[in-house]
Amino acid sequence: MTDRTSKILRGLSLVCFLLVGLSAIQFTEIFDMPVWAGPRSSKKSATDQSDAGRGREVFNGKGVCCYCHGIDGYRDRQPQLAADTAALIAQLNPQPADLRNPKSLQLTSDKARFNAIREGHPGTGMFPDTTMTTQELTDTLAYLALLRNEGPAKRK
Repeated sequence: MTDRTSKILRGLSLVCFLLVGLSAIQFTEIFDMPVWAGPRSSKKSATDQSDAGRGREVFNGKGVCCYCHGIDGYRDRQPQLAADTAALIAQLNPQPADLRNPKSLQLTSDKARFNAIREGHPGTGMFPDTTMTTQELTDTLAYLALLRNEGPAKRK
């Protein structure tokens, strides 16, 4: 590992600490969670339903997904970031996934996406997000399905 790579990783660790470490860590059981964005049984409660609109708010807000993946998944639309944070993100290798291009995505199931968001994605700059509630993460998965044009039509 080069000295430059080591500095980048230390910087990303600091960013992760500031974004994630200062929030309360929430432990959840991830294997029996409803994490897909598809149709639900009518037996589920209203809080179990996914909401892509709320997922968009999480993606562009609390989840800080937009830092690396761009506002609303447009990689060329970055939020206003501190210069050092933007520089670290620009140096990520591999670059963050283009969430609007399903053919370029490695993760093909919502269970895998859920795990990558909650636990991080090895071999990439994606760090774990333990600040999102299960409902927020489920909503974010519904929003990601819209970005891939796999969900219901967007509302205006």
